[in-house]
Amino acid sequence: MLKIGDIEMKNPVVLAPMAGVCNSAFRLTVKEFGAGLVCAEMVSDKGIVLQNARTMNMLYIDEREKPLSLQIFGGEKKSLVEAAQFVDKNTTADIIDINMGCPVPKITKCDAGAKWLLDPNKIYEMVSAVVDVVEKPVTVKMRIGWDEEHVFAIENAQAVERAGGKAVSMHGRTRVQMYEGQANWDIIREVKKAINIPLIGNGDVESPQDAERMLKETGVDGVMIGRAALGNPWMIYRTVKYLETGQLMDEPSVREKMDVCVLHMDRLIALKNENVAVREMRKHASWYLKGVKGNGNARKGINECETREDVVRLLYGLVDEIEAKEMNIQMV
Repeated sequence: MLKIGDIEMKNPVVLAPMAGVCNSAFRLTVKEFGAGLVCAEMVSDKGIVLQNARTMNMLYIDEREKPLSLQIFGGEKKSLVEAAQFVDKNTTADIIDINMGCPVPKITKCDAGAKWLLDPNKIYEMVSAVVDVVEKPVTVKMRIGWDEEHVFAIENAQAVERAGGKAVSMHGRTRVQMYEGQANWDIIREVKKAINIPLIGNGDVESPQDAERMLKETGVDGVMIGRAALGNPWMIYRTVKYLETGQLMDEPSVREKMDVCVLHMDRLIALKNENVAVREMRKHASWYLKGVKGNGNARKGINECETREDVVRLLYGLVDEIEAKEMNIQMV
């Protein structure tokens, strides 16, 4: 069983900390589909230190989400340590995660995110400084390297372990790859052999079978699912069930998908207010609609929705249309 410090998960399936996505509304919805651990989207260390209002709102945790990992990012030791201390003392997060994987230029230009991958010594220094001042277990989310010439995956993971980190999550791509190309599971397997703390594998897990294959081929302690869960928390549920029983559960009906989409939206409205939530739900609704036959007009129309009522009308209009067609086919 996946265990980080003294935090034990019910299963090894982990929701990845996706920026702009993993707020409390999304995390709770995924948690209810069975995730062993959910991770919050990355939060700026300086935003925490300066008590920025928007940043403070990002620290909100619903107790039903737990166990939860809260991720911070930054490039300077002083602010990272101060932010970690705040999270440790002022939130109910179970785990403090440090981002060393974000490939976005505005993050790496601040010596944060994936920029750390170029210097194992900095990783040791920064992680040990955080570990020394907090009580919660500290983990790191990283990529295998900066580019093909700078793949220090083993050295970087070992630096985390030496510094007192309790686990590493590793995405099998370099920073230069971004989200393109293939994730390198061979390197993840070599990292697992080189460290004694838990390793969570990430990258190209698009089905329950992929999750099982990653666990078997690399020996990782947990499997992290990111983009495959967007608009599809059933990916989490089906993966947990497949790993437990070997059975592949059915895909949800269109009505079931839209029911959960609306539940997700209502939680987002409670979190942020209707105007903000509906605009943010446009991308989520588009993901929930992915793969639904005849979704073209709905996916276009969702970007014009301004109210909860607009979204509900559009989504269930599509459901009614699909169910009517299915009924006509059965009657013929």
